Amino acid sequence: MPELPEVETMCRGIAPCLGTTIQAIYRPRCRLKPIQIRPLIGTLRKKLYGAQIIAIERVGKRAVLCTNQDTFLVFEPRMTGLLLLSDPPDTEHLRLHIKLTSGGRQRGIQNLLFWDRRGLGTVQLLTESTYATLCHGGKLGPDALQMTPALFFQQMGKSRRAIKVALLDQKLVAGIGNLYAAEILLLAGIHPEQTCLQLTDRDWQNISRATRRVLRQAIRYEGSTLGDGTYRNALNKKGRYQNHHRVYGREGETCRHCRVGRVKRIVQSQRATFYCPTCQPA
Repeated sequence: MPELPEVETMCRGIAPCLGTTIQAIYRPRCRLKPIQIRPLIGTLRKKLYGAQIIAIERVGKRAVLCTNQDTFLVFEPRMTGLLLLSDPPDTEHLRLHIKLTSGGRQRGIQNLLFWDRRGLGTVQLLTESTYATLCHGGKLGPDALQMTPALFFQQMGKSRRAIKVALLDQKLVAGIGNLYAAEILLLAGIHPEQTCLQLTDRDWQNISRATRRVLRQAIRYEGSTLGDGTYRNALNKKGRYQNHHRVYGREGETCRHCRVGRVKRIVQSQRATFYCPTCQPA
């Protein structure tokens, strides 16, 4: 479930790791199917021993630890992955344990944990060149918070796909997931089934403005913890943006934007889409 706001919150939450040195890496015993870690844990341990964490970055839906050895440890949480400093929801789904020196930005930080209930997340160590390829080699589109109206049109304007489906394509724009796409299109006043090719310059301006508004607000509230309760910030506390959803997950309820329309639910590309017929006429 983690999307741009949740991963951004994770990155900010683990900021106390800055300046610490990696002392050890463990793969906790887990009876469940192991997550994908590249290279193998023994090699990963050798390559990162003694490396200092000098920066924490977000690339789309990925969190990255940058070291002073020009290596980059990339975490992709996918559906249920969490980066935590302590107190995982349980130990059964703990996938990686990084032991750190006591120091850095906030003294006393000694552990960085990767927890993943469904086991779909990945961890990968990249070199400077492979990291540059990830960021600029076409695997990911521009970051959603950097998208201008012109850039939205450049990436999607000639597509015959529905705008909601296009917004989820990480090669076109990085960081927007199902939840926030619905909220963005509501504020932009655009029906989710409208094709990109049909959108006007004014529509792209509205999408760009709504994208920044929704994502920044979600970051301020530290992301959305939905009904399954999986998502937590780095201190194992719930996000609060779910209390501000206008349409997502609110089928049959009154739209919180116009307070008139009733939220409807449709399925697009096997994903649930929520929208308000009043705010987003076909």
